[in-house]
Amino acid sequence: MAWFSKKKTQPGWMVVSADTDAIRMAHVDRPALGKPRVDRWGIVKRDERDGADLQQAAKEHELDRYRCGTLLRPAEYQFLMVDAPNVPREELKAAIRWRVKDLLDYHIDDATMDVLDIPVDTDLPGKSHYMYAVVAKNEIVRGQVAQFERADIALQVIDVVETAQRNIAQLYETANRGIGMLTFDGSGGVFTLSFEGELYLARRLDIAWSQLVSAQEIQRQAYFERIAVELQRSLDHFERQYQNITLSELLLGPMPEDIGLIPYLRSQLYLPLRQIDLADALEFVGADLGVEQQWELFHVLGAALRVEATAL
Repeated sequence: MAWFSKKKTQPGWMVVSADTDAIRMAHVDRPALGKPRVDRWGIVKRDERDGADLQQAAKEHELDRYRCGTLLRPAEYQFLMVDAPNVPREELKAAIRWRVKDLLDYHIDDATMDVLDIPVDTDLPGKSHYMYAVVAKNEIVRGQVAQFERADIALQVIDVVETAQRNIAQLYETANRGIGMLTFDGSGGVFTLSFEGELYLARRLDIAWSQLVSAQEIQRQAYFERIAVELQRSLDHFERQYQNITLSELLLGPMPEDIGLIPYLRSQLYLPLRQIDLADALEFVGADLGVEQQWELFHVLGAALRVEATAL
């Protein structure tokens, strides 16, 4: 989902997420050599400053100097896997709109849609070919665009957390190996499996970080069991569908508090498990981000890692 302007801007992407509790932003530049560089970031808590809004943040952080994008919240869109229709490329989106129309609780004419291809193994003729359809109500997309217009920010891209997470996972890939990544935030959990920079599988877990932190021991164990079962099911599905891809490890995103999830998952899953520090993959100009800042900005940073791809 992209809108482009001709104004000269800084290289890289500035992604701004205007949430109810805070405005989160980060600028990432990807040089030809070396790590991607995070040279500007901010978390403006909306309950700490009267009138802290997007327009004020735009002025203070000079957002008119950047190519800007934002993120939809998971509740604002659907991420649907569908069979790839056997139609000419120019008819692809129309065919997928027809396929997803019965999966929506609103009319397809009221939807904005984009398509993400899942590569198929060309050495296995007849193998099922799938795609992801990203679908949001027109009014939600228009609302996002309108709030940025009111703040005089030239919004060029609207992204989603699944592809943002894939962008970060790509930084940790090893040659000829796929990789898994699990994160939790205020909206819930997101589990992705990717290979060579392509997203092959994405699952959402309806367990928010606040639930994991506040739960009593018995309830927390029940959450852990649900998480492990969902991960194992996803891994089993992936192995059946993509036998040509071997997974190297499962990465766990930064968490502001140790809740015992890592040792539990290590006892339940066969894949090596590692909790990441983004400073290993990104260069933070100035001072490194602490664990809590990494957790808050995780998907914002991932969206800012975007590279232009050929549209379907």
